[in-house]
Amino acid sequence: MAMGWFKRGWLTLIKHTLNPLTLRAARRGGGPFALIRHTGRKSGKVFETPLILARVPEGFVAELTYGPEVNWYRNVVAAGRATVVWKGREYEVDGIEPFETETGRRAFGPPASWLLKLLRRHEFRLLHEARAGSGSNPGSGTASGSSEAGGAASRSDDGGPAASGSMA
Repeated sequence: MAMGWFKRGWLTLIKHTLNPLTLRAARRGGGPFALIRHTGRKSGKVFETPLILARVPEGFVAELTYGPEVNWYRNVVAAGRATVVWKGREYEVDGIEPFETETGRRAFGPPASWLLKLLRRHEFRLLHEARAGSGSNPGSGTASGSSEAGGAASRSDDGGPAASGSMA
């Protein structure tokens, strides 16, 4: 699906203003921000994109504020994997799939869920957490050693917008 010029311009503006600020917060594990580390489907480069995610037993829920045509989402779908850095810890993701709207809203809890409903947000995705074994602890993850991604932070695949699926 082609993106309109206004939406493309908006995403470019966010990429150069909001994303660098939220990347810093996500790396520190502060605030509501998480980081998704993904590999470009064309370039093969590693990119980091800030998101606001909700933790659920199966992994994480993302709201696709800017729709499914954003690069982070397309890259994760193509690769079938990514790494989420949430509250200073890394979690491997082994798949992404649609998530029911009401369940997705509820995952964020009040007042965010109320805002999502007011804004009529309806595109949610489950980032399925890979687990070492069936008996592993849902809250477990490997300690975050580094958030570096080869200097490609806040950039999307092949120079396109790196807009997050956050509520920002």
